[in-house]
Amino acid sequence: MRRVMIIGQPGSGKSTLARRMGAITHLPVEHIDRVHWAPGWTERTRDEKDRLCAEIHAKPEWIFEGGHSSTWSERLARADTVIWLDLPLWIRLPRLLWRTLRHWGRTRPDLPPGCPERFDREFFRWVWRTRASMRRRLNWFYDQIPEGKNRHHLRSGREVEAYLRALTAAMARGDLGLPHR
Repeated sequence: MRRVMIIGQPGSGKSTLARRMGAITHLPVEHIDRVHWAPGWTERTRDEKDRLCAEIHAKPEWIFEGGHSSTWSERLARADTVIWLDLPLWIRLPRLLWRTLRHWGRTRPDLPPGCPERFDREFFRWVWRTRASMRRRLNWFYDQIPEGKNRHHLRSGREVEAYLRALTAAMARGDLGLPHR
């Protein structure tokens, strides 16, 4: 395990899982929101996002969470592990609301500087409108993962916690092929 791709819908826990995995494995963590946004909530151009994703993909090790699906094929080609966080909307929406309230007026750790948390009505509408279509797209993508790659389809908080416990145990045994750092 050297390059981990984490996918899922908003509020599924991608950033949290990436940070927790990074703490266990000592792999560098990359957040798509740092690629998508420049300081001051300025959306980067598609070309900029493509270039920044390519720079991350070229690194020897990473845990890269998030979207920008136009670069997923390149990310998948480099990844040795793919994790799909597939939690239901009734769990994700309250998490998104709680995240907004908890970080209100401050920049979350997975965002670039100068992006204080705010309530974005359009973002919540987008989450609602794409709840089914995005899940179908993620399911299609997950089914395309080639043989030989580690794949994990996690559907609940309980499954995520079990995965992290197993990862911690494998790391302690040295089963991941990662040097102890």
